[in-house]
Amino acid sequence: MIYDVREYTCRPNTLKKQLALYQQYGFAVQSRHLGRPLCFLAPDVGPVNTYLHIWVYADAADRDRKRAALAADPDWHAYQAASAAADNLVSQENRLMTDAPFMVTDVAKAP
Repeated sequence: MIYDVREYTCRPNTLKKQLALYQQYGFAVQSRHLGRPLCFLAPDVGPVNTYLHIWVYADAADRDRKRAALAADPDWHAYQAASAAADNLVSQENRLMTDAPFMVTDVAKAP
């Protein structure tokens, strides 16, 4: 499994606007191509201008195939244009991660 961890930082006081924009234009198209995210998290305390989401792929080829399909979708282009026009985002950080050797990824195998 590969976990694509994506963290975004918004300009102050724009997080709710960005999440609403993503809900309206981005979530459906992204989920259509990538599946549902493992999680999509907004802050309660701490860095209050950030949000994070994690997408799970079987392997690098699965990720490449799904992200290429997303990149080719006109609905995704519409979201990207709306997001750019809103100018809410300051930065984005992506990390590809795998399970630590002691983690059980199949809940059927969990004790």
